[in-house]
Amino acid sequence: MKISRVYRKSAEFPADACSGSFGAGIAGKWHITCLVIFALLALFMITGCGGGSTDSNDSSTGTTTSTTGLVASSASVTYGTNVTLTATVTPDTATGTVTFYDSSTSLGSETISSGTAALTISSLSAGTHTITASYGGSSSYASSTSSSVTVTVLSSSTGNWSYNAACGYGTAAYLLSSGILSESGLSYSTSTLDQSAVCVTGTGTALTLINPTISTSGNTSSNDNSSFYGLNAAVLNYSGGDLSITGGTITTSGTGANGAFAYGSGSNIMLTNVTINATANGGHGIMATGAGNVTLTNVNITTAGTNSAPIATDRGSGTITMTGGSMNSSGQDSPCIYSTGIITVSNATCTATGSETAVVEGENSITLTNTTLSSSKADKWGVLIYQSMSGDAEGTEGTFTMTGGSLSYTSTSGPLFYVTNSTGIITLKGVSVTVSSGTLIKAAAGSWGTSGSNGGTVNFTADGQTLTGNLIADSISGITASLQNSSALTGAIDTANTAKAVNLTIDPTSTWTVTANSYLTCLSDAGGISGTTVLNITGNGYTVYYNSSSCTALGGITYTLSGGGYLRPES
Repeated sequence: MKISRVYRKSAEFPADACSGSFGAGIAGKWHITCLVIFALLALFMITGCGGGSTDSNDSSTGTTTSTTGLVASSASVTYGTNVTLTATVTPDTATGTVTFYDSSTSLGSETISSGTAALTISSLSAGTHTITASYGGSSSYASSTSSSVTVTVLSSSTGNWSYNAACGYGTAAYLLSSGILSESGLSYSTSTLDQSAVCVTGTGTALTLINPTISTSGNTSSNDNSSFYGLNAAVLNYSGGDLSITGGTITTSGTGANGAFAYGSGSNIMLTNVTINATANGGHGIMATGAGNVTLTNVNITTAGTNSAPIATDRGSGTITMTGGSMNSSGQDSPCIYSTGIITVSNATCTATGSETAVVEGENSITLTNTTLSSSKADKWGVLIYQSMSGDAEGTEGTFTMTGGSLSYTSTSGPLFYVTNSTGIITLKGVSVTVSSGTLIKAAAGSWGTSGSNGGTVNFTADGQTLTGNLIADSISGITASLQNSSALTGAIDTANTAKAVNLTIDPTSTWTVTANSYLTCLSDAGGISGTTVLNITGNGYTVYYNSSSCTALGGITYTLSGGGYLRPES
């Protein structure tokens, strides 16, 4: 209160305020009572009226204390209906942003304007939501968090099930083809050939399931249609609509029975805290094709059949984003991740025992952050980048990017990365790498493509990496490698001198420890060469050869390597 700032300076009262002429019987009592009253009044005027001034200073940070309040436009809404969350930050001169949370899940952030920030959403699932608003503070104002408000989202009655109805290339035991529907704690199952348990189709259709039990045991009549269009998937979103599942389980035991499948542009599947188990051949955990989209949060996936990757895209591409959770596969040719589209995974784990851990086919990508990948299948590889020529993926430039986490291939045979009939763009940044076979990268012809023109081309960047292993390539394949930001490579490069081309760039902070005679087309190491000495390559008595006609910058002369050995032109 403004008035309190005046009275904080002085709380003085007349000296005779409690004196007066009273009868002897009450004079003493009045005097005491009067003193108590004036003492309380003085305390009131000194401390002010209320729970604290909004423009007081936080002595520990030098910032002004803030408070945040929150109101919802409605305490109860129907699923799919907008609800506006309005945060009020005081003082109203505060600047910055407010983030709105549903428990610990961020709903979005808005910038404060004249003391308020508002977020309008319609994506809350059916059920009760505890919402808070958190002001992040600024250089002048301290952060603060509101008390919670409760928003209850009611199931909508605008959509109704159709039973045993056509959906996509098959049928569905439960089909939602229009409207909005939300259900909780129910079971959906089928044992029929080519039948999904649950299917959503049509733009504007929205289904929310909370803690469902979904199971199928029927087989597919067409493995291709199961992989391309979601035939026989337990949960299918076909050609538009939104399908959200929170909690619960999806279990399949039939052939070609994928756990959840999004087909077609505008088809969106969102799974949170779901457990998926697919046991038969062709039973992937998650698939997206034809530009379908799947978002996974803390989803745990296990597959056991052949050709049954836990997460995969196929013909027509698709997008899968996974945060948290796990992927486990034991079947042959069942990598944790198979990308013919865009797959992004963070803070998850992957273990493949019957296959490589990840595959990129065609001009597509896998991006990993703080994720653990491991595989152990003998006579394979850890990661495959290739073009199969099957028509499932277009282009020949696959991208594998990994930041943080770990990548492990524990078989004693086979490379960590194998690139064939394609160009592989590989970037590792701060990844813990284990290569039991001793071969880090192999670029070479294989079983795919036209003989004589089906080699591999690798563009490899190691950023802050510690790597042990060799780089090898055949006569129609090449490798361009870059070590940067204190990367360290221990190994040999093209020891057989068979590669079409191998080029290496080392920045001044990075090193190469040579373990055998090696062959380069060219070395770029401007910061590491002083006169005729190479300071950041430890030769251990070995020789690194370069092609003087292709690498004129080295001048055709011989250099001494640190720790013994030479860098010299190939004769």
